[in-house]
Amino acid sequence: MIGRGDALAFLTAGTDGTAVTGTGVVSYADGSSSSYRLTAPDWRTGPLATKAVALPHVNTPGGQLTERTRLYVVTVPIVRGRPVASMRLPDSPGLHVFSLSVRAITADWSGSWAAATAGYPSVGPWSDRTLRLVVHTSVDGPRVRLRFDNTFAAAPVRIGSATVGVRESGAAARDVPVAVRFQGAAGVEVPAGAQAFSDPLDFEVPADTDLLVSFHLPGTVAAAPVHRLAQQRSYVSEAGDHTADGSATAYTTVLTSRPLLTGVDVGGGPGSLVLLGDSITDGDRSTVDADRRWPDVLATRLLAQDVVPHYGVLNQGISANRVLLDRYPGDGVSADTGGVSALHRFDRDVLAQTSARTAVVFQGVNDVRWGATADEVIAGLREIADRGHARGLRMLAATILPCEGEARCTAAVDAERVAVNAWIRDAGVFDGVLDFDGVARDPDHPARMLPAYDSGDHLHPGDAGLAALADSVDLGLL
Repeated sequence: MIGRGDALAFLTAGTDGTAVTGTGVVSYADGSSSSYRLTAPDWRTGPLATKAVALPHVNTPGGQLTERTRLYVVTVPIVRGRPVASMRLPDSPGLHVFSLSVRAITADWSGSWAAATAGYPSVGPWSDRTLRLVVHTSVDGPRVRLRFDNTFAAAPVRIGSATVGVRESGAAARDVPVAVRFQGAAGVEVPAGAQAFSDPLDFEVPADTDLLVSFHLPGTVAAAPVHRLAQQRSYVSEAGDHTADGSATAYTTVLTSRPLLTGVDVGGGPGSLVLLGDSITDGDRSTVDADRRWPDVLATRLLAQDVVPHYGVLNQGISANRVLLDRYPGDGVSADTGGVSALHRFDRDVLAQTSARTAVVFQGVNDVRWGATADEVIAGLREIADRGHARGLRMLAATILPCEGEARCTAAVDAERVAVNAWIRDAGVFDGVLDFDGVARDPDHPARMLPAYDSGDHLHPGDAGLAALADSVDLGLL
C-alpha cells in the first residue's frame, strides 16, 4: 500500500462482543515510521450511528441467522503528506480489517457549499422525477464537482443524470445547465452508506451566487438521506429527466429539504472553513431564500477582505443536533432528522470535508436544555478538539448563547451553560474562541438574548442577531 494523505481509513469491525483496540505501525518512504491506535466497534453491538455498511444476515456453521450486523470506517491520523510505503496491522485476534486506504489530501479543491445529512425519512415517493436543488456558493472557481451521499441507507440509489447551472430565479437557469459525468458515465449508482463525486467539470462557479444542481431519479425513492432545514426552496419536477431544462416549467413542486446532495467543490482556492453546529448555525428562524444564516454572512465578509485567505465556508449545522447524544437513531427510516451527535458525525462532517483547514464548533445548548451537565458537554468538546488537532485542523469554539424565556432554559440550565462557556474561554483547549454569548446577551439581563437579536422564541437569533454573530468574528483567528 502506497500513497500520501492525512489519515488511514479502515473498513473494520470487532467480533469479541465489545470494541476491540490494537496498535500498528506505518512506515514511510523516507525510512521513518509512526504508530497508530485503531479501535473497531463490534459488528453486532457497535453504535448504529457510525456504521458504514449494514449486513442483512450472519453466516454460521449451523446456517444463516437473520441478524443485522455492521462494518465501520475508522480513520487514524498519519504524518500529513509523507508518502506511505507500508504498514503493519494490529495484532488483535478479535479485530478484523476488510479494506484500507490512505485518505488523500484534497489538493486543488475548496469546498464552496455543503450540507450535513441529518436523517433518513420517508420522501415522495419519487419515481422518474428530477430534483432541482438551489445552493448558495461561498467561493468561486474555474472547475466544479458535486458530492452525493447515500448516508444511513440500506439500499443503493440510482442517479440517472445530473447538471449544474447558475440560477436566474426560482427553478429557472440563467443558461442551459451543463451535464456532469461520473467516471465518464452520465449517471451513477451510489451504494448504501457510500458517496459519489462527479468528475471535475470546467465550469465557472461564481462566488456568493445561487447554483441549480439537478439530478434525475429514474427508480422509485421512498426514503432518502436528507438535510431537513434548508431555509431555501428547491424543486421537484413532473415525470421525466428534466436536468437539462433551462426553464422552470417542469418543476411544479416545492421542496424544503436537501436530499442526497452534500457538497459542491470548486477548483483551486486556499481550502475550507467548516462550521459544526446546531439549529442556530443551520439558520432556523432566518429569512427563507435570503441566505442570512451566520455562515452566509461570514462568507460574504471573507470575500470582501484581504487579511486572511478567501476560504470556502461549509455550513455543517443540523437543527436539533447535540454534542453528546444522537437524535436520529442511526439506522432505518425515521421522522427524526436531528442528526447523530457531533461526536459521531465529526469524521464525516468535518474531517472528511474538502480541504478543511479550520473548524468552528458552536454547539451545546441542546445538550444542556435536555439535561446534560456542563462536565459532560465539556468532555465532548474536549474530545472534538483533540480529534481535530490530531488531523492538523485549527480548532475554534464559540460560546453558547443565552436563552432564558424559552421553556427549557431554566435557571439550572443557564448555570450549566455559563460553566461550559467559562471553560471554553479559559481552558485553552481550542486555538481560539468566538465569544458569541458576549455578542448576543442582554448586558442588563445576561441570561437573555438582546431583544433586537431575538427571533421571538428566545432561543434562535433572527436575521439581525445572526449577522451580529458573523460580524463579531475576528477573521485573524481563522
